Formats: sequence, C-alpha cells, structure tokens
Amino acid sequence: MAKVLMKGNEAIGAAAIKAGCKYFFGYPITPQNEVPEYMARELPKVGGVFVQAESEVAAINMVYGAAGCGARVMTSSSSPGIALKQEGISYIAGAELPCVIVNIMRGGPGLGSIQPAQSDYYQSTRGGGNGDYYHPVYAPASIQETVDLMQEAFDVADKYRTPVMVLGDGMIGQMMEPVEFFEREPLKVEKPWATNGTKGKRKPNIINSLFIDPQVLEEHNHHLEEKFALMKKNEVRVETFNTEEAEVVCVAYGTTARIVKNAIEICKKDGIEVGLIRPITLWPFPEAAFEEVSEKTKAYLTVEMSLGQMIDDVKISVEGKRPVEFYGRCGGMIPTPKGVAEKIKSILGRA
Repeated sequence: MAKVLMKGNEAIGAAAIKAGCKYFFGYPITPQNEVPEYMARELPKVGGVFVQAESEVAAINMVYGAAGCGARVMTSSSSPGIALKQEGISYIAGAELPCVIVNIMRGGPGLGSIQPAQSDYYQSTRGGGNGDYYHPVYAPASIQETVDLMQEAFDVADKYRTPVMVLGDGMIGQMMEPVEFFEREPLKVEKPWATNGTKGKRKPNIINSLFIDPQVLEEHNHHLEEKFALMKKNEVRVETFNTEEAEVVCVAYGTTARIVKNAIEICKKDGIEVGLIRPITLWPFPEAAFEEVSEKTKAYLTVEMSLGQMIDDVKISVEGKRPVEFYGRCGGMIPTPKGVAEKIKSILGRA
C-alpha cells in the first residue's frame, strides 16, 4: 500500500479500525479530538459502533461493557480526561478485560493547556487508579510508529486480557507525516470468558473486580502479578542509538527523543559522542538496555517534557553506577536541540 499523508490523530483511528476495533466510546477534549471525529465517520462503514458518551467516566465504563462481551474496543482522551477514566481503568484491569486507551497528552496539572507535554508519565506507568496493577504503555515517536503500535496494542491487550495504553503528546496527535499501513492479521484469541450469551450451552460467565474475601483477593492479586511478570519478560520495546561509543547517553521517549537525535548531531560536530536509549514501552521499562552502555559513558541525561518523571525509572535502572542528570521543559514548552546540546556539554565541562 502506498504511503499517505495523515494527521496523527486520524492515523490512530485508521490503525485501530485495521486492527479490528469495532467499538469506540469517547468524549471530546483537545488535542485528541480528531480521533473520535475519525471514528464517528469511519467506524459505521465497517459495521462498528461509535458513541459520544456524556462524560469520560461514562465512556470508560462503556469500554468495560464492550470488552466484557469480548469485543475489540478503544477509547481516547487527553490528560485531564484520562484522569477521569482512571477509576474505570482500574476496574477493567481488576476484571482482566482487554481494551486500548489512547492518551494524547497536554500540559498540566489541572486543565492546564492544550500544548504538548509528557507530564502523565506517573499516571500512565503506575496504574493510575487504585490497587496493585500495571498495564503496558507504548510511547511512539512518529506517526508511522504510532500506526504500527496500535495493532500491537490490540494484540497484547487480547493476549494478556489487559488494558493497554498508547501514550503520545500533542505533537503526535496534531502533526502530519506520511504513513504506510502494512497488512497484518490481528492476533486470534479465543475468549471463552466473554459475557456474550450462553445460547443455552453453558453456565453464564461472571466478570467482576469485586472480591470480598481477603484470601480470594490476595490470590487474584498474585495471579495478576504473574501476568505482569510475563509482560515484563516478553513485551519490552526499546531503541538504542550509538550507546557503544557515547560519553553521555540521553534517555528520552516519544517526540522528545526526536529532538534529542538532533542534539546528538550538534554534539557530534563538536567531537562529542552522545548516545540515546529510547523506551518504546514505558511499562515495562527497558531496564536491560542500561546494562549495555559503553565503559566510556560518564553520565546519563534524561530529557522530558515535564519536571522529571521518567528520571526515577532511569535512576532505578542505573542502580547508582553513573550520575543521572535531567533536562526538561514543561507547561507546553518544548525542548530545543540547542538547549539539550548545551546541557550535554555542561555535563562534560565543555560548555
């Protein structure tokens, strides 16, 4: 299939439909509005259903219902909207239901702004809602990668019976890039647990996240823990660049990683070798990538569009073996390649 020029939000909708998504429940919020607009227009053409709910809370609970019936279902929102969905996401994780949640981040806290930001890292990677749970979080850096990861998100959701989040910032949602949709068969997963009618042949399935007996709930939590361990073993995605020769290794995700690559080129002209570790999955975090950096590496530099949230996972992964520095902009301000390059030179005492 030839490449087409698409806006990120519309490409997300197109990729979801190609992945077999048949149900979308959402509520408008900038800068992700083109996702529900696209789904409202295109889902009925493939026999799907779009519903604009009366609120984010209603939307995520509609997702709960459709996922419980075994359907491929998605919702999308932006930072404050995702915060409102967190109760439902916790319920869905507890009930072990597969779905995809797209968060096109904006500046915060509170209503904040409509500009790009990465300040939902903690909210996304620590479960976000109540209870001991995690879910996979993908952080694409381009529209093409977003399209590719949408298919994977639906497959992983079905494989583990879990909510999966695709996390982009406002730039991913609003910018346009050429993309190609590769033909890929959705993962076929039997769903004998689904509440899709007994047809008189079996007992009704019960889907719930309520466990009154403490011992039963503890057993359920340990069952979930085993599932999280499998995800950490099998679902880590990471890109590394020039880590074999680097004096400083930057760590950045999403569109910030693209800015860092330009900073690396600036430093290279000044004879400074800089590497990059780009987590594609923010959970599970690619801890093993930090064991493979060069002996020449003097420090890490975490670059984020926030006051510094991923830096905690970087410090855990580094285990104190090297210093971890930070450079970030927030509130909708975007780091520049020049600013990142100056920080790298400052770390090496060459500013």
